[in-house]
Amino acid sequence: MNAAMRSSEESASAIDLALFGALGDLSQRKLYPALYHLDREGLLDDDMRVLGLARQPLDAAAFRKEVEAALATHVKAAELERATLARFLARLDYRQLDFTTEEGFAAIREWRQEGAERPLVVYLAVGANLYGDICRHLEASGSLDEASRVVVEKPIGYDLDSSAEINDAIGGVFPESRIYRIDHYLGKETVQNLIALRFANPLFGTQWNQNHISHVEITVAEKVGIEGRWGYFDEAGQLRDMVQNHLLQLVCLIAMDPPANLDADAIRDEKVKVLKALKPFSEASLGRDVVRGQYIAGTIDGASVPGYLEEEGANRRSDTETFVAMKTEVANWRWAGVPFYIRTGKRLPEKLSQIVIHFRQQPHYIFDPDQRNLAANKLVIRLQPDEGIALEVLTKDSGLDKGMRLRRGPLHLDFNSAFPKTRIPDAYERLLLEVIKGRQYLFVRRDEVEHAWRWCDGLIEAWHDLGEAPRRYPAGSWGPVASIAMITQDGRSWYEDY
Repeated sequence: MNAAMRSSEESASAIDLALFGALGDLSQRKLYPALYHLDREGLLDDDMRVLGLARQPLDAAAFRKEVEAALATHVKAAELERATLARFLARLDYRQLDFTTEEGFAAIREWRQEGAERPLVVYLAVGANLYGDICRHLEASGSLDEASRVVVEKPIGYDLDSSAEINDAIGGVFPESRIYRIDHYLGKETVQNLIALRFANPLFGTQWNQNHISHVEITVAEKVGIEGRWGYFDEAGQLRDMVQNHLLQLVCLIAMDPPANLDADAIRDEKVKVLKALKPFSEASLGRDVVRGQYIAGTIDGASVPGYLEEEGANRRSDTETFVAMKTEVANWRWAGVPFYIRTGKRLPEKLSQIVIHFRQQPHYIFDPDQRNLAANKLVIRLQPDEGIALEVLTKDSGLDKGMRLRRGPLHLDFNSAFPKTRIPDAYERLLLEVIKGRQYLFVRRDEVEHAWRWCDGLIEAWHDLGEAPRRYPAGSWGPVASIAMITQDGRSWYEDY
C-alpha cells in the first residue's frame, strides 16, 4: 500500500458518486484510472458506489466492459490487479439519461434509496453549459439532500458574465461550501510541495520577496495541436483555455502571503489577494509586454505537422491565439518591481510545465567577470513531465588548472528517483480523494474564478481594441520571436536559453 497517500486521516469514507458524462474522454482517461488506484490503495470505502450517467443506451454489464477497456488502456499492465479490478467494477452501475430534461432524473433518486445514508457526490464531466440544467433537475427530482456536493470542471464560462451566470445556476442549488471547482494542476504532487517548500523551510520563507527574487518564469508548453477540439478551442483561445485557470493559479501559489493555517478558506483568501493585485495592462504596455501567437506548419519530433489554419475543420480566417507570452506584476509590498514572465502555447518543442524562481545576484561580485551571468541561484519546480524540484547553485569547478572558475549545478529532488518504490499519484487521485473527504483546500472558490476572469477580460478587450493579428510561429519552435524579444529587452532569457 502507498504510504505516501495512506494516513489515519485519509481512511475510507462512504459516498455515492453520480458521474455525468460517464462515457466521455475525461472519465475514461482520468477519472476511472484515478478511482481504480484509490481502490487499489485501500482509500475507497467498501460501500462506495459509482453510477455512470450518459446518453448512450447501455446496461450495467456493458458499461462495466467499457470501463474495463478504459482501464486496460490508461493503467499500466503491472498495476492492473485482477482482484482489485473485480472489486472496482462491482461498484459500478449505469443509467441512460438525457441531461437537458428533468424526465429520467428520478432514476438517480431511486438508485440512491439503497444508500441514502451516504452523501451523494455529483461529478459533472460535461460541458459547462449543462451545469445549471443538471443541478436544477437533480434538485427537482429529489435526488439531493443537505450533504450532497458537486464537482465541476474548469474553465467555467467564456468571460466574467457567462461565468457568473453558470455559477449562479450551480449556487442556486448547492451552497459554496459544497461546490468543488477542479483545476487539475492543484492536485499535482509538485504543486502541493510548493506550499511545503515555501512555508515549511525558513531558507525559502525568508527569501521569498522582492528583496531576494529578481523575476519569476512560468512555462506551460504543449507539443500537441488542438486534437480535434477546433469548435471549442477557436472560441476560447490559449488565454481563456490555459492562462485564466492553470497559470493564474500557479501565480497565486507562488505569490500569495503565508496563510494563517491550511484551512481551505485561509489559503483561498490569500490567493484572491494576489488576483486583486495583478497589474492591468495599459495600451502602451500591451504592445510591449504581451505577445499573441498562432502556429503555422512545422516539424515536431521529425514529423511534419499542419498549421492552425490548416487543421481539420479550421476557419481559415481565424485570429485565435494558440500562444501567449506576457510580463505582468503583482502590485503589492512583497512583489513590487518583480516581473512574472508567463508563456503557454501549443505545438511547442516539448511538453513541459515548470516554474523558475530567479534569485538576485550577490550585491558584490568577486569572481571572474566573464562568468557573472552564472552568478544567481535558480529554483526550478517542474510539474511535468517528470515532477521534481532543483535548486541551481554555484560551486568551484574541479581541477588544479581551473583556479576559482565557477560551475553551476543542481541540488536535485526528482520524485521518481527519490521515491523509487512509491508511485507518484495522478492529480485526479488526490482531487477525488479530497472530494470524498469533503475537503476544499485544493479547489477554487467562486471569487477566485471571477477575479481571474475580470483580469483576463480586460486583457482580451485591450487586444480587440488594438486590432493586431497574432504573430506566426513555426510548429516545433518556442513561439514567436517577439516573445524572446519581450524578455531580452529586460536583459533576461527564458530558462531553456541559458
